[in-house]
Amino acid sequence: MSSSLLIVDDDPFIRKLIATTLEDTSGFELVEAADGVEALERASAQPPALVLLDIDMPRLDGINACRRLRASEHGEAMTIVMLTAANSDNTQQRARAAGADLFLTKPFSPLDLLQLVDDVAADRVRTAAGDN
Repeated sequence: MSSSLLIVDDDPFIRKLIATTLEDTSGFELVEAADGVEALERASAQPPALVLLDIDMPRLDGINACRRLRASEHGEAMTIVMLTAANSDNTQQRARAAGADLFLTKPFSPLDLLQLVDDVAADRVRTAAGDN
């Protein structure tokens, strides 16, 4: 499993905002995808450690993409964070049932994004240290 972070959002502005916020600070190699289909292709070629996944996208929405990422060969090792403007309980329940780990509600602050990625990275280090 690589230490890449897959940014999946159909809005190029959101992808750029996330990439700009995380570049040179996150410790992850950043990979981008514009929709769920592209996300599956990118994840197949280079399985990410962390996925930031928008829910509302064309071709393949985030919930179905999440379900398919979880079912993939490296799916259990990924941390999947759903990005959503719709913070309803129903949306979160559907996303959790598909395998989502965490949620970040749009609009989010760059500081909240950095904190979330730092927390996930720290959890991965603790988990790896405990596996030895």
